[in-house]
Amino acid sequence: MLLPDNVHPNNTLMYNGALIIKALRRIGEASVLDLFVETKSEIDLGMPIFVLSLDWLYLAECVTLNDQGKIVLCS
Repeated sequence: MLLPDNVHPNNTLMYNGALIIKALRRIGEASVLDLFVETKSEIDLGMPIFVLSLDWLYLAECVTLNDQGKIVLCS
């Protein structure tokens, strides 16, 4: 998939999804808010883009919710 040339990479779901995965690898399982805070510590990220990126990761089966309601990486 090619990215449009009029969108800065920091505003794409793929880029922000990669940062979310990186944060999950560091901390393991996390609540949505904890994961947001951990990801935001690396880049200035708004909640709407974070949620869209998290939705994209869920649809791509990269993350899921465990029985405690925490977000975890799929294996």
